[in-house]
Amino acid sequence: MRPPPDVFAAVMATGIVSIAAADHGYRWISVALAVIATVALPVLVVACALSWRRSTPDFGDPDVLLRLFTYVAACAVLGTRLADYRTVLWILAGLALQFWLTLTPLVVRRMWRIRWVGLRDRSHGAWELASVATSGLAILSADLHWLFGALLFWVLALVAYVAMTALILWRAFHERLNPDGFDPDGWILMGGLAIATLAGERIHRIWPSDAVVAITVFTWVVATLWIPVLAYFAIRRIDYHPGGWKFRGVWWAMVFPLGMYSAATFATAAETGWRGLTTVSLVFFWLALSAWVILAAGGLLYLRSHHRVTGIDR
Repeated sequence: MRPPPDVFAAVMATGIVSIAAADHGYRWISVALAVIATVALPVLVVACALSWRRSTPDFGDPDVLLRLFTYVAACAVLGTRLADYRTVLWILAGLALQFWLTLTPLVVRRMWRIRWVGLRDRSHGAWELASVATSGLAILSADLHWLFGALLFWVLALVAYVAMTALILWRAFHERLNPDGFDPDGWILMGGLAIATLAGERIHRIWPSDAVVAITVFTWVVATLWIPVLAYFAIRRIDYHPGGWKFRGVWWAMVFPLGMYSAATFATAAETGWRGLTTVSLVFFWLALSAWVILAAGGLLYLRSHHRVTGIDR
């Protein structure tokens, strides 16, 4: 079976948990996860290139294109983790930017051809990956001290988040919040704001503006408010579908937001001086790491029994 377009979500999740581990001083955990993410990224690129050459995904489908933003986000997260190595940072930033510039016009063109109702009926949490990837570019730009690029990508990420969230909520209310409509990728609704929060904190390092702090705190607060809502619908779905705990690659889409919320909360604590948030960040780090271990083990068992590569399967 060919790797799905969002297979790079595993690298995203691994990279951000590595960053959260570094935040809390767990050096060896962070290094181990960073090594895994660094090895996994080129391996998955080669696997996708070989597989998609034989069987090409439907790149005319906007859902496929949007899920490809996981590659941009994976490069961004890994680049952030390895920012101390400037050559590596420049390479990953270049790869992320090049792919983003190629992919974004295609996504806009495909979505423009679909009526609003059609977009509503097809929207789901993974569509927020466009915003996540763009925030990732904002972080890389800030790490490279390119303020204009950081601000531009940050604004574009927030605009994309609002647009995609509007479609997703429209669908949710249209379907009367049916728990059947919930998938773990719904957690990217929280993760999209968490990474925007981290982008704001990085921008504030190079441009100490009160407006940046205000927006950063706002995105963190809204991300926090998403958590009980998403947890509620996740529990409802498990009640409706007892088999929902079985391994599926889509669970990587839940690990990433948990890890990103830990990193974003740690950054918010540093920026605002609200030291109590450090404990919250630590709790979410352990949640993310536990989820990563469980999912990685489940994935290995799944590959062993099915002899195939998988990613976020819908």
